[in-house]
Amino acid sequence: MSAHLATDLPGTATATPAGADGAAVSLSGLAKCYRGPPEVRAVDGVDLVVPPGQLFGLLGPNGAGKSTTVGMCTTRIRPTSGSVRIEGIDAVADPSRVKRRIGVVTQDNTLDRACTLWENLVYHCRYFGWSGRDARARADELLERFHLADRRDAFPMQISGGMAQRLQVARAIAHRPSVLFLDEPTAGLDPQSRIALWELVHELRADGLTVVLTTHHMEEAQTICDRVAIIDHGRVLVDDTPQRLIAAHGTAATIDVRFGQTPDARLLDRLRAIAGVSDVEPRGDAVRLTTDDRTGLLARVVEAAEGVDLADVTRSGANLEAVFIHLTGRDLRE
Repeated sequence: MSAHLATDLPGTATATPAGADGAAVSLSGLAKCYRGPPEVRAVDGVDLVVPPGQLFGLLGPNGAGKSTTVGMCTTRIRPTSGSVRIEGIDAVADPSRVKRRIGVVTQDNTLDRACTLWENLVYHCRYFGWSGRDARARADELLERFHLADRRDAFPMQISGGMAQRLQVARAIAHRPSVLFLDEPTAGLDPQSRIALWELVHELRADGLTVVLTTHHMEEAQTICDRVAIIDHGRVLVDDTPQRLIAAHGTAATIDVRFGQTPDARLLDRLRAIAGVSDVEPRGDAVRLTTDDRTGLLARVVEAAEGVDLADVTRSGANLEAVFIHLTGRDLRE
């Protein structure tokens, strides 16, 4: 591809293009059924619209249908029924045009281990038709922007997980797409790497990029997403801003208690007996209590733990995790 055509691709610093309906991503009646026995409906009639320039989260537990939905959006999985449109282009009828407009980071590390970091970026651009000169310049630019320039000649197996994930994002946007799909992008990353990755994603969004991400980390999504859809059993349960969802459905609060040892059954029973506690979830040497918003609960929790080595107690108000449990009754880590 010539330099002129490369700069004309979607996803430059100008406003993100949209389809005729004004959407960057539009899903209508989207479904995916895997024949059995037993028959599995991984996605069951999803309707979603993602406006241009939005950071949109598709949330839910493992097996909820998030990755399958993204797979259909990115042309990797063919829908059983319904439609996917990326900037108005049908992903089934015209997958080649859609691929030029999207960047994808999957859950797995798909970097070419036989190529250096720099070569991974150069060959990606070349695959999309860029000239050698433009591809090399783009690789240099992205390595600088993603703080990887000093490792340009290293191979993927020689860098940390956080660096590898940053490189995958850099490669996904190397051909200047306008919609970026991130499937569980922070899985397995340490806190510092997660923060660094989200800072880069926010920078890309400021450039006009639309970002669609899947995650089961509700706290993370509550902080970074403009809008979220909670999906379970292949169906969208709710779709709104995190603040509105919490206001409408966030009836519970949580208290996290960490002990010096794994709590025994008697301690768990005492915690369950506290008025206002609706659920007690053991987590190794810690326990998460789902509670209502009544006052005095922290004191009663401390009283119930008398005689036990109590290391830490924290309380959080209603959040997206509480919204999910309220709507489905399922724990997010199932």
